[in-house]
Amino acid sequence: MTIMFGYFGFTKVYYEVVDVSPQITHTLRCDTRLSENQSNFSVYITDRAVAGPALKLLCNNNVVKRQFGQVEVRIGHSDLDTFRYINHGVSDLALIKSNIVEAFVADEIYGYQAIAMYPDYQAYFIALREKPLITKEYLLGKRIGLLDYPSSRSGHIIPKTVLNSLGLNENTVTLTYYNSHNELRQALLADKVDIISTYWDQTDNQTLSPNYITPINDTVTGMRWYLKMRTQNTDLKCAIQNIIKTLASAQPKGYYKRVEIVGDCNE
Repeated sequence: MTIMFGYFGFTKVYYEVVDVSPQITHTLRCDTRLSENQSNFSVYITDRAVAGPALKLLCNNNVVKRQFGQVEVRIGHSDLDTFRYINHGVSDLALIKSNIVEAFVADEIYGYQAIAMYPDYQAYFIALREKPLITKEYLLGKRIGLLDYPSSRSGHIIPKTVLNSLGLNENTVTLTYYNSHNELRQALLADKVDIISTYWDQTDNQTLSPNYITPINDTVTGMRWYLKMRTQNTDLKCAIQNIIKTLASAQPKGYYKRVEIVGDCNE
């Protein structure tokens, strides 16, 4: 199957023929098998900080132990990973954006149902020593850190759109791509880039200044937990929603603490 990648207003356009069969990028598993059951519970997450704690809770849950023999948490690093695991319905549980599910019609084809969601948020240009300006003159020549996910609105789509609208491209600004929002923050603090495009988290007040952030959009749809519900497995749905609530209470990041459970688990 042929996949096309393109960046509007930029010169990086290429075609790549890829094998879209499921491939493991980085996978976490329970230390030992949960039972003799040969079915594995497959989870897809793009944030490593969430993946480890989620695995621990899943491996110790009685409902998961009863229904599955092993838990596999795959940590995605690119849009191609997301395509593999969501478009093909490989994952039983996923922490992703709603636009991905809608684009792949995964809710209708595979029965992905939103069971929890996080708040919408705003995208910002963030700097270390001054407040960024949204002008061509200011951004010209700047080193800008972006997220290496073409489907990420706050870390990729929105900043690229802003730069394009100002007539800026990779010949007039230096764009560096990172695998996570955390890596973007580390690059800024290490002075590897002048500006990053990301969301503002409550914990950022400890290392960054709110005086040096500039909003570059209205709102971005928040992350959501999707559970494959092709059968009315209400025991599993209730167990996963309880795990998500426990995960939220233990998370150090302010964003992941603010979770909203969608619907009664018995519905």
